[in-house]
Amino acid sequence: MKRNINPILFLYQWLIFLPLFVVATVLTALFTMLFAALFRDKEITYLPARAWSRFACYGMFITVTVEGAENIAKEESYIFAANHQSVYDIFLVYGWLDSRFKWIMKKELRKIPLVGAACEAAGHIFIDRSSPMSAMKSIEAASRKLVNGSSVVIFPEGTRSKNGKLGKFKRGAFTLASEIKLPIVPLTIKGTFHAMPIWSYNICPTRLLLVIHKPIPYVAEFDENRQLLIEKVRTEVETDI
Repeated sequence: MKRNINPILFLYQWLIFLPLFVVATVLTALFTMLFAALFRDKEITYLPARAWSRFACYGMFITVTVEGAENIAKEESYIFAANHQSVYDIFLVYGWLDSRFKWIMKKELRKIPLVGAACEAAGHIFIDRSSPMSAMKSIEAASRKLVNGSSVVIFPEGTRSKNGKLGKFKRGAFTLASEIKLPIVPLTIKGTFHAMPIWSYNICPTRLLLVIHKPIPYVAEFDENRQLLIEKVRTEVETDI
C-alpha cells in the first residue's frame, strides 16, 4: 500500500528530523539512567522520555488531544490497556499519559545499546517468553513494582494493526491483571496508524487522540471468566475508534 509523500516533508524527515531524533534518543537514554540512579521511581525520572516523545510528535508536525485525563489519579496504580496501531502509540502514551508507568517489553529489547540499559534503569518490565515458567517469573517480578502510583501499559492485541482496525485481544495479555488485580483503564488511540502505519517508514503529519476511559475495577468474577474482562476492556477501547 502506497501513500503520496510530499517531497519537501520527505527530505525534512530524513535529513533534519531523523538525525535530531537519533541525538535526542541518545540524550534521553543517558538522562534517564542518570535520573533513575539519583531519584529512583520519581516523577523526574520520566521527564526525559516524555520530552523525547513530544519531540517525536511536534518535530513531525503532529498534534495531540487528550480526553478523560480526569478519570485517573496520580497516586493510584493501574493497568492501562491500549489498542496498538503504530510505533507512534509509544510516543503518544509516553508523552501524554500523566502517570508513572512501566512498559512490558520483550527481553530481546534489553540488548539495544543504551536504550535497553535506560529501560532497565527506569524499571520497565522485560518478559521472557521462552517458557510459561519464565514468563510467570517475569510477571511476579513485575507485580512487585506496581505499587504507590506506579502502573503498567499493555497492548492486548500483541502487535501493531496492519489495517488500522482493532484486532483480537489475547488472553495472555491479561495474565498480569489476574495476578495483581489492579483496576484496568482502557485507552483508545486514534490517528497513529495514519501517522506511521506498520508498512511504512515515512511519517505523516496528522492529529492524534488519546482517550483515557474510566477504570474498570478488578472483581472476583474475572478470575472465573477472564473472557468477560477482555470483552469489557475491548468494548471500551472500541467505542471511540
